[in-house]
Amino acid sequence: MPERHWRKSSYSVEGSNCLYVGVDECDAIVLQESEHPEAILSTTRAPLRTFIRAAKAGQFDHVTES
Repeated sequence: MPERHWRKSSYSVEGSNCLYVGVDECDAIVLQESEHPEAILSTTRAPLRTFIRAAKAGQFDHVTES
């Protein structure tokens, strides 16, 4: 497996709770959170774009921690 090049989100501050974004060998978008680097989420551009637009529009504001 080729080495993945990660970019840290510009919204992440120094320290913990950083989000890293990369592209895998199949051109899928991969996401990794600094506190759990072993868990890598993979998606494609269209669903990620839809998710980001929904989050910006406040569609997840009602979700709370359990």
